[in-house]
Amino acid sequence: MTEAAPTGPAPGALLLCRAAPGSVAPVAHLLREPMQLTRAGDEWSVLVPEGRPWRDGAEPVDRVVTGWATALAVGAPWPVLALWWDADHAGFTLASGFRRPVGFVWLTSGVPAGEDEAMRTFAARVGLDPVLDLQALDRLTKPDTAADARTRLRALLAVLARVGVSLPPGLAPGEPAHRLREAARLQPDSLPVEWPGWREAVAERGTVDHSRLGPWMPWTGGPRARALALAQLAAGVALTAWGLRRHSGGRLVAGALFLAHGTWGLAYGLTHPRD
Repeated sequence: MTEAAPTGPAPGALLLCRAAPGSVAPVAHLLREPMQLTRAGDEWSVLVPEGRPWRDGAEPVDRVVTGWATALAVGAPWPVLALWWDADHAGFTLASGFRRPVGFVWLTSGVPAGEDEAMRTFAARVGLDPVLDLQALDRLTKPDTAADARTRLRALLAVLARVGVSLPPGLAPGEPAHRLREAARLQPDSLPVEWPGWREAVAERGTVDHSRLGPWMPWTGGPRARALALAQLAAGVALTAWGLRRHSGGRLVAGALFLAHGTWGLAYGLTHPRD
């Protein structure tokens, strides 16, 4: 007897950051998840994760990416929008600073399973038009027999095009992870974001001090590196406290990572002063 095939797509996610790739990479590598980073519009970037946590069955994709989005947004001055999907659901989560994340969920069939108020909050935080754009978002909260969850996410991206979101060709919600990563790698400004090994790879190319990311790295000992380390410590304290209050394993892990890397960054600067 064979098992029934899944009724929906394999789990996957995209992380949209309202910042240029050069600003996103120094923070994103702290998540310790292999990702591909590329531009997604003039003011947006997209991270395509490899997705080991949900592939290994450790945690559901929505919980993992919500923790990642929260960690990225707390440690940076720009919002992060996580689009996610699995065999049963699809949805999004917007994280912005220390504010509570907001999101919406659809069943695979496209049936709404979220609250209308979440869409209004989302529209305000992203900066969408409170009348025309909100009307388009409101339609995504109503039943539509012709729209499945993947169609709903694509309709959401169509609305977000009005604030500059433009995913590269091939980066579409619901696509298999290997196709998403390959599509991201093919972009001319694509950048791998990995940990560990990132520092060694950059050092071998001789671009540590001259790349856009170099000034932010701990081993430079510069003011930007110290500022990033302090921001990581602050984010780590906030995320850890939040995780303890909410009993959220994802936020606790993200908080621990920020605390560890912030501490390491400051310690490296003190023990390896610049000449």
